[in-house]
Amino acid sequence: MTYTPDATRYGSMTYRRAGRSGLKLPAISLGLWHNFGDTRALDRQREIVRRAFDLGVTHFDLANNYGPPPGSAESNFGRLLASDLRPYRDELVISTKAGYTMWDGPYGDFGSRKYLISSLDQSLTRMGLDYVDVFYHHRPDPATPLEETMSALDAIVRSGKALYVGISNYKSAQAAEAARILGELGTPLLIHQPSYSILNRWIEHDRLLDTLEDAGAGCIAFSPLQQGLLTDRYFQGVPADSRIRTSVFLNESALDERTMGRLHTLNDIAKRRGQSLAQMALAWALRDPRMTSLIIGASSVTQLENNIAALATPEFSTAELDEIDATVLDL
Repeated sequence: MTYTPDATRYGSMTYRRAGRSGLKLPAISLGLWHNFGDTRALDRQREIVRRAFDLGVTHFDLANNYGPPPGSAESNFGRLLASDLRPYRDELVISTKAGYTMWDGPYGDFGSRKYLISSLDQSLTRMGLDYVDVFYHHRPDPATPLEETMSALDAIVRSGKALYVGISNYKSAQAAEAARILGELGTPLLIHQPSYSILNRWIEHDRLLDTLEDAGAGCIAFSPLQQGLLTDRYFQGVPADSRIRTSVFLNESALDERTMGRLHTLNDIAKRRGQSLAQMALAWALRDPRMTSLIIGASSVTQLENNIAALATPEFSTAELDEIDATVLDL
């Protein structure tokens, strides 16, 4: 059946400008990291992507190595573009990245000009696109000069294969230098993608948002739910299909008594706000207006809808923020 998006899709979503650029992103973006590889049914992926767009989610975030296997998330998203979203391409922001190991040999990893340009060409082929809206360097490269990596991003924009460029997993000082180099080349840094959540505050200690504000760049956080810890999923034990059972990024040691106590306290705060723990965690991560967007994953339409509902209660009282900090930071 031909897909026709909801005519009211732009009525309820909040959009935020990425730094000083002209580009706005939805406050919540859909990431295709875990649930869009070949191990998931394409029909389920289609349901989630369609519903996201119906709810005003215009930004879909990928990387060359998303799957599993690596590359399959881009290939599957390309199928959904061809079957459903192609008529709406100009309403979409599609981003991808390169920086982690993607193929064998010396040219399939990190940040060389050779790797970045080759990887983007492969990504465009998998997705059936002429260009992406945002292309990221996925992680700093300790061996390649930053000037080479940033000049490759500049060349990619000038070639028309990407409209904007970003960086991910860079510390504040590295981000400042990357922004300086890009600015001198004439291709401004659009956005930075760090990890961030109530339980993961490193960008606050590193003053990353201050650095990005000075550079005129936006910020879009990944893992705002701390790989699923900031949900009620583990309050009754560990489900067989949970991230702790299926991912290398979490294990049961994360569910120690101290952490579970914090999660239950946070859940009590969320209930008083009329939210789930996940909804409160997302609203909290968006509390600073310099945070352009959050990237969430979704394994079902229901989960997607529940998380986007976080935008209905965005404000926090000073007392709530202080209680959250006291719970997590042991103040």
